[in-house]
Amino acid sequence: MKKAICCAAALLAGVGASAAMAQSSVTVYGLIDTGLVYTNNVNAAGANATKMPSLTGSFPSRLGFRGTEDLGNGLQAVFTLEQGLSPDTGAMGQGNRLFGRQATVGLKGAFGTVTLGRQINMTYLAGQKADVLGPNLFAIGSIDPYLPNARSDNAIGYLGNFNNVVIGATYSTGRDASAAGGPAATGCPGEVAGNARACRQVTGLLGYETADYGLNTSYDILYGNVGAAGGLTSSDNSDKRITVNGYVKVGAAKIGAGLIERSTRAATGLTESDLYYLGVSYPMTPLSTLDVQVARRDTRNSSSDVDMVVARLTYYLSRRSAVYGALGRMNNSGTSAVALDAGGTVGAGLSQNGIMAGLRHSF
Repeated sequence: MKKAICCAAALLAGVGASAAMAQSSVTVYGLIDTGLVYTNNVNAAGANATKMPSLTGSFPSRLGFRGTEDLGNGLQAVFTLEQGLSPDTGAMGQGNRLFGRQATVGLKGAFGTVTLGRQINMTYLAGQKADVLGPNLFAIGSIDPYLPNARSDNAIGYLGNFNNVVIGATYSTGRDASAAGGPAATGCPGEVAGNARACRQVTGLLGYETADYGLNTSYDILYGNVGAAGGLTSSDNSDKRITVNGYVKVGAAKIGAGLIERSTRAATGLTESDLYYLGVSYPMTPLSTLDVQVARRDTRNSSSDVDMVVARLTYYLSRRSAVYGALGRMNNSGTSAVALDAGGTVGAGLSQNGIMAGLRHSF
């Protein structure tokens, strides 16, 4: 009995030591963000709606694990597993994926970082510093839902920063394996024998970025295949975005602006548009920040244009917790039906006003 007790104690000590080693190289992190939103004109009859949003509040909710291992000579093995979730119901996000936000393993060194797996691509990274509202429920992601969801399955990625010159690229052999619906799941798994273009995606980024100012440009082209969403039902169909994004600090304020030029060659024909945005982020007090953004989508050869204006005020309760409120308006012209709130609805050709309030906590 005494021998058995000693063996058990030794085993527990070994397990504890292993856990301690793992904790030294793995970080568990997350963010919970939710609230309430009210919008008008949610249908052709002009009805109003009050709801708790599923997709995002000021930031999408998530749970993640990030780890590194020092391999010596400045080389590290790295991984990220990050799950999106909907606080209103507890459901998983990104097309019901377990780790839909990121699931990568890679190597990091003086040469930059190389990653493999489902990952954010260069379109996502290009606007991070210029878009002052980011993935807010009222933001340019309402006009183009791909922008805050720009991720690629089956991808190899590279990102490097050399004296503030930023270079990045991703290549995907099958950009989206989920068919669950929504902007984060469009049903194009790719990797089809004899058709290398099916669901392929290539993105690239080149820029110069400092703490006080920066400018970058990105390129993104994705192809379709049978069964893919968005009318990209053939590998001859494609959706291309070219972006230019910039930001500058002026005193305590940051000004960010950008252009997204989009060209979609779908089964229904060619659609081209330009999305412009301009925003200002200003810390009104040490504990509060005001973000204001205007945007316009101009659809070529069409009267179905969109204009948006949003203001958001955030008050920081602590370093990790904040409350926020936002007001917004989306003007739809012609037959356009772009909702102010991401994932929401609006009657065709109707303008929509909205108000939201929420609470977030990060850990």
